[in-house]
Amino acid sequence: MAKQLTISDVASYPRPGMDAPGLIGFTPDSAAVNWLHAEDGGLVRSLWRIDIASGERSVIAGPGARAPMSREEQLLRERTRTRELGVASYSWARDSDAPVLMIPGATVRVAVGDEPLRELAGTEGALTPSLSPDGTQLSFVRGGELYVLAVDGGSEPRQLTTGAEEGITHGLADYIAQEEFGQLRGHWWSTDGLIAYLRVDERHVAPYPIVHQGRTDVDVETHRYPFAGDDNAHVSLWIVDTASGESSECSLPDEDGYLVRVTWWPTADGGQRLVAQWVDREQKRLQLLAFTDGARTILIDEQQEPWVNVADDARGLQDGTFLWSSEASGLRHLSLRHSDGPTIRTLTDGDWIVDGVIGVHEESRWVYFSSTRGSPLERRVERVSLDGGAIEQLSEPGGVHGAALSRDGQWLAMMSSSLNSPPTVSLVSVDGSERRTLYESDASIESLGLPAPELRTCSAADGTTLYGALYRPESPAPWPLLVAVYGGPHAQTVLDAWGLTVDLRAQYLAQQGYLVIKLDNRGMAGRGLEFEAHLHRKMGTIEVDDQAAAVEQLVAEGLVDAERVGIYGWSYGGYMTVMSMLRRPDLFKVGVSGAPVSDWDGYDTGYTERYMGTPQNNAEGYREGSLLTHADKLQGQLLLIHGGVDENVHFRHTARLITALTDADRDYDLLMFPEERHMPRDQTGLEYQERRVARYFERHLQ
Repeated sequence: MAKQLTISDVASYPRPGMDAPGLIGFTPDSAAVNWLHAEDGGLVRSLWRIDIASGERSVIAGPGARAPMSREEQLLRERTRTRELGVASYSWARDSDAPVLMIPGATVRVAVGDEPLRELAGTEGALTPSLSPDGTQLSFVRGGELYVLAVDGGSEPRQLTTGAEEGITHGLADYIAQEEFGQLRGHWWSTDGLIAYLRVDERHVAPYPIVHQGRTDVDVETHRYPFAGDDNAHVSLWIVDTASGESSECSLPDEDGYLVRVTWWPTADGGQRLVAQWVDREQKRLQLLAFTDGARTILIDEQQEPWVNVADDARGLQDGTFLWSSEASGLRHLSLRHSDGPTIRTLTDGDWIVDGVIGVHEESRWVYFSSTRGSPLERRVERVSLDGGAIEQLSEPGGVHGAALSRDGQWLAMMSSSLNSPPTVSLVSVDGSERRTLYESDASIESLGLPAPELRTCSAADGTTLYGALYRPESPAPWPLLVAVYGGPHAQTVLDAWGLTVDLRAQYLAQQGYLVIKLDNRGMAGRGLEFEAHLHRKMGTIEVDDQAAAVEQLVAEGLVDAERVGIYGWSYGGYMTVMSMLRRPDLFKVGVSGAPVSDWDGYDTGYTERYMGTPQNNAEGYREGSLLTHADKLQGQLLLIHGGVDENVHFRHTARLITALTDADRDYDLLMFPEERHMPRDQTGLEYQERRVARYFERHLQ
């Protein structure tokens, strides 16, 4: 008999077994593993050290004082969808003689060698702090300007840039870089005292006000948010010499585009060069640029249809060559390149994708990476030689695996889970001779009393095989059906991973007598660019077709009562919920939609234009992909949920949808959280939300 879940269970974080260590890495000397973990299973994490030789464990940094978060810190947490508190990140100086540890926070904490952590005076309110490679200096941004400070604390912070004002910053990434390209930093150290930094000018981007309506005091945020088809921020790349304070600008392409990656790579003569990845506004062209005295050289110039996906796989090597990944074949694979860009050799190929590079150990010539070589539902940890040859699998069969590589190339800290096994962390020697469990959860299928969902396949409207997961109730079929949907690009929801098993909303609803299905439709991630590209310029079409096809197959199998089909989702899933009800009102009778995009002209440039083009060059696609266009087709019961200070999918989206539904004389229900952003966090509010969702389906589907 399954354990009966409660609404409180459904609303609680972290999920059972999901309190595993995070941000796992190694100390610079490869003698110990570091990770962030809350020993009590909560969300407030500390930094730990696990000695490899002795196995001794110690906390080297507690969570620190619970200082109020600045708005800038809150927004950075939204960019990374971070729930955890306490120590949020840490870093080691890369090339210091003695180990230098840095922990960001309300005030930056540092430790040199064996000394205890100390607060570094002058770093109050520092944003995106970064250690110099030799560990002697710290850079950070405050008030839109870039500063440096000696780590020994013997001097005051020194300002390197000037001219910041409302709409101009130095050393920070712009909103689109952070939200849509995963570039959270805006300045980068070289080994010889130079810092590359971004100057962002968004004064011409119209300010968008967000009003805090749920507070006693009046509080209005202003964001520079570039809507699809409008102007982006102007981003330029500069280099400042920290010794002299002199800055010089690097030459970027003249046309509109995005600076999506910046780093320093070694050269064969022992020096360094600044390299950057630049994508044009249409996101069909990716250039890898190298800079010498500010002048650019194009190392790689890739044209990609229908769009470019930006990766984090490139690595500069000590001999001047570099590792590169590309989706030119439609599937992401690795190659080794000459210093000026031409291919030396292809390292991986096949009908699968490289999901990410873990690391490169140059002395042994191994590249470590994760892949879907076993199945799109799995992730393997594997390695291949820079000299070519066979791929070696290092992880156990099945499940989802990731890893961190020690600097000496001898160890992997392997993170693993599956539908039936909660996350574990193992220390694995790269030659396979030793494997030690460093962390395992108390949670289990047996202790939770919850069954793992059933993986199955469905056929898309065009016959493509799709993967889904079913949560079955204990009562006899046919059942009312609930579709738990995301549906959008750059996400995969169906994997052989523990997170799927502890989707407690799905499990709870199954216990209430619903069959729940998750399905990864065409357009979603994990199966290569060709699979994603189906939704190009026509969001809200093929995704709905595929979800509907899966529902119809379940009906045909006698599992589902066709008159009792509901759907729910958040963000893109919220959009999909409403669009499914509008395009297939015969099938989807009840929906709960969280933070839906109602019209793509109200979402940002970087994401929307990648998939849809602009409103100017794809007017028909935008019109057909808008919920507002089809609002008069609503027939079922719809509950809209939205945070009032959502800075990503503005509440304006739901407000516009409400206006369209009112004009069409269509009924709807609304649940608004005035002080929540895109990701609900408040425990009381989460419980209230889950209770409302469950009651809504009970009222209209049971």
